[in-house]
Amino acid sequence: MSAPHLLVDLSDGVLTLTMNRPDARNALSLEMSALLLESLRQAQTNPAVRAVVLTGAGGAFCAGGDVKAMAAGRDAAMSFEERVASLRDRADASRLLHEMAKPTVAVIPGAAAGAGLGMAMACDFRLAVSNARFTVAFAKVGLCGDYGASYFLTQLVGPAKAKELLMLSPVLDAAEAAAIGLVTRVHEPDAFADQARAFVRGLAEGPSVALGYIKQNVNLAAHADLRASIDSEATHQVRCMVTADHAEAAAAFVEKRAPKFSGA
Repeated sequence: MSAPHLLVDLSDGVLTLTMNRPDARNALSLEMSALLLESLRQAQTNPAVRAVVLTGAGGAFCAGGDVKAMAAGRDAAMSFEERVASLRDRADASRLLHEMAKPTVAVIPGAAAGAGLGMAMACDFRLAVSNARFTVAFAKVGLCGDYGASYFLTQLVGPAKAKELLMLSPVLDAAEAAAIGLVTRVHEPDAFADQARAFVRGLAEGPSVALGYIKQNVNLAAHADLRASIDSEATHQVRCMVTADHAEAAAAFVEKRAPKFSGA
């Protein structure tokens, strides 16, 4: 039997989802998309998951949609409405990565393009190896974009730069991507795995409830007015005040020691 198109591992609070089509630079097959969507839906309500990592096998992150399958007529038997509904459902992976009340991290060991870049941008953090390459790529195959690419690009780099990246599809190296805000941190190949692991471990060992509310507050602030943001902060802050993690942090502060968060 062939290997599954998505590898799933939950260890020490970290759910790692590895896109696993290295021969196709982890292009999104229908099988991979379905497995990814189901895994993310389960992760958002599973208390054992305290952080989510999205990465790719074989030295690439994700090349985006499977253009070869598209050219072969993969969706030819579907109506227009069915194709729209199917794509909209698969693209919900980006919404879940962006909205779930848990830290999400794209660990990028190589090329990220198209819908793959869209999902990376949907994550809260993007950690890249220094030799990774990034391109939107949609226009190069006569497409306009999906998986939230236009939304996240506009949020991260502004509308003018988003139009440039979407229409011209330049290939950016990791340093260029970091300079415009597409990448959070860049590491050299020999340190990349260890640095990414330490970064994610720090999130998974943090105050999970508070981190989830921080994420919700910032997402709201991107489009809400000040009054709505202050209201949200007040509600979430008081909820955090009754958590075990806050009690532990307060005790640790008094006792002059590092807190040990349980995620509750």
